[in-house]
Amino acid sequence: MTKLSDTQTIILSRAAQTEDRIALPLPDNLRGGAAAKVVSAMLAKGFLEEVDADMRNGEPVWRETGDGHGVTLIATDAGLAAIGIETDSAETTPAEDSAPKMRTPREGTKQAKLIAMLRAESGATIEEIVAALDWQAHTARGAMSGALKKKLGLTITSEKIDGRGRVYAIRD
Repeated sequence: MTKLSDTQTIILSRAAQTEDRIALPLPDNLRGGAAAKVVSAMLAKGFLEEVDADMRNGEPVWRETGDGHGVTLIATDAGLAAIGIETDSAETTPAEDSAPKMRTPREGTKQAKLIAMLRAESGATIEEIVAALDWQAHTARGAMSGALKKKLGLTITSEKIDGRGRVYAIRD
């Protein structure tokens, strides 16, 4: 079993007791930089996952995304396993409602535009993405590896094409 701090164990235990696995609110004694540090470590280890918060239904918000939307924290299967709770198959989950929320991009966002560019027949180069989305090159690469690959589970291919450079694409 993974070695967890007392604070990490408390966060995951609270999340395990809720139907939707929301890991908020954090313990009262965890604020500011300390909260960010603990949550960052848990995200990096895959114990927590950031998902879009449904603020209309009062879901707690971990952080604002800057475009008027919020993100909440959900305990993952790995996080629950770290505290000794097994969640292996559909046999153990009686309904889809108790499954963790899947991230889906909102329409009209830069992430949705990036996905559309990568799904196009010709794919997209970093330069094209930077120009279309007004991002830095490192932001485009990070969005592809983090949000698209890790969070959304999309398969991104890259191929070097003469006269165009490295072209990235999503091939379903």
